[in-house]
Amino acid sequence: MEWTTACPDWAERLRAGQTIIPPPIFPESAEQALDVFKQLKIVDAPGSPTFGEACAQWVFDLVASIFGAYDPVSGRRVITEWFICLPKKNSKSTIAAGIMITAIILNWRDSAEFSILAPTIEIANNSFAPSRDMTQKDEDLSDLLHVQTHIKTITHRERGATLKVVAADSNTVGGKKSVGTLVDELWLFGKQTNAENMLREAIGGLASRPEGFVIYLTTQSDDPPAGVFKQKLQYARDVRDGKIEDRCFVPVIFEHPPEMVASKEHLKVENLAMVNPNLGYSVDEAFLTREYAKAKAGGEESFRGFMAKHGNVEIGLALRSDRWAGAEFWEDQGVEIGLTLEDLIERSEVIDLGIDGGGLDDLLGFAAVGREKGTRRWLLWTHAWAHPSVLQRRQEIAPRLRDFARDGSLTLVEQIGQDVAEVAQLVAQVDASGLLDRVGVDPAGIGAVLDAIAEAEVSPDKVIGISQGWKLTGAIKTSERKLAEGELVHDGKPMMAWCVSNAKVVPAGNAVIITKQASGYAKIDPLMATFNAISLMSLNPAAQGGIANYIEHGFFGLIG
Repeated sequence: MEWTTACPDWAERLRAGQTIIPPPIFPESAEQALDVFKQLKIVDAPGSPTFGEACAQWVFDLVASIFGAYDPVSGRRVITEWFICLPKKNSKSTIAAGIMITAIILNWRDSAEFSILAPTIEIANNSFAPSRDMTQKDEDLSDLLHVQTHIKTITHRERGATLKVVAADSNTVGGKKSVGTLVDELWLFGKQTNAENMLREAIGGLASRPEGFVIYLTTQSDDPPAGVFKQKLQYARDVRDGKIEDRCFVPVIFEHPPEMVASKEHLKVENLAMVNPNLGYSVDEAFLTREYAKAKAGGEESFRGFMAKHGNVEIGLALRSDRWAGAEFWEDQGVEIGLTLEDLIERSEVIDLGIDGGGLDDLLGFAAVGREKGTRRWLLWTHAWAHPSVLQRRQEIAPRLRDFARDGSLTLVEQIGQDVAEVAQLVAQVDASGLLDRVGVDPAGIGAVLDAIAEAEVSPDKVIGISQGWKLTGAIKTSERKLAEGELVHDGKPMMAWCVSNAKVVPAGNAVIITKQASGYAKIDPLMATFNAISLMSLNPAAQGGIANYIEHGFFGLIG
């Protein structure tokens, strides 16, 4: 039997109001499930209508897809994973409750376990309440299913099967043998450092439950996606677009097409309907329009938050009210995708370097700013290093750091000294090219880096201390202007976008101060390294010698 879970024409389908959910493989199984699902009551809706009376067609398509993947002859579910990403207020928790109650009713396995995993107790309550109510408000269901509110458990009286709604942690999910697992608000799991291993434990029961399934249900994150959420979201997009073939994974993502995002059309209020499948049902159009106007009037930070939650718009760079002014232009200047240090050396006539950080509780940031031949644009390439102690002591940012390590913009150091040795190697690489002007460093706590640079046989005269605090105002202002003018371009690394969004401004008279202390636990070291390099490039250094020395030392291909 052949089927596909890819939906390469998803953009056209959303524009036309057509379904992006694949049809059931076994229509009889789908019909059986729909017959049960449509009779369940939505108790908190006016008049307590059934799902069959009060749902949009996409809900029935989803239920049919999930239960229509079950082969009643073999007892195997041929599709096992669903990823559903849609905006707030589209009845996500209520639909989740209905799907899981349907699953426990149709289940044939004695003492089977079903679970709804939520990242917090409050979100667990959101899923348990409709499950409890649709069970207790129906006489037949109340006779069949026993509700234990104090432990958020619903038990099938005949089969002994249970549906538990839990706030997930390692203790609650370890050793689970769930037939069906629904993970609610996956975006919040993405902020937890141990979430990937925890979810692996939670769905481990699929190995011995061939009829099993897992459903990831989520809204978009109010910060740039991170951790397990970022991984699942990207995987779902790749399956949907046909880049990855996985016939056991169904991606259902209500988001605007890339061309609409590029043209900013996705930010128009009239295009919210495209990604809100329950508009006119649980989503009130007048409310959505009014909240849109309020968020628009509230400024960039408020508007981005609204669009993330109600327009399913992925945040690439979080803009806060106390943000650095250059942050507003950062994303637009990420035009040199794939830029490497070798590319920068080949295209530049002079290069200044910046280094910052390096403590065991910090990142070590490195920045190279090259002035391009002919255009005189400034090209920026960055990298960072992190010690394992940062992952332990700053667990709230550990998922992001691991993401940056995976995409190659950050190195997780395996032993003390590896970071400064690799920085020194990069400095020597640029120096050997004959294009190095100078290296700007934060004078505080940079001794180990200076020693490593000296060992790399780079002239100490090339290294200069850059005064920090208010004295860095010139570099900060220059960076802002160069970004706004389109004269400073970079490769769009997510790590640098994160650092830029972390930068908080502290006014000091006529000066502007960006400090690590102001930014709290969030890291900005690569950005500070960039300011150090720009301090030097702002002095308009003369073009340096040719590249013959660089070739002679064999530095091509050392780092990408």
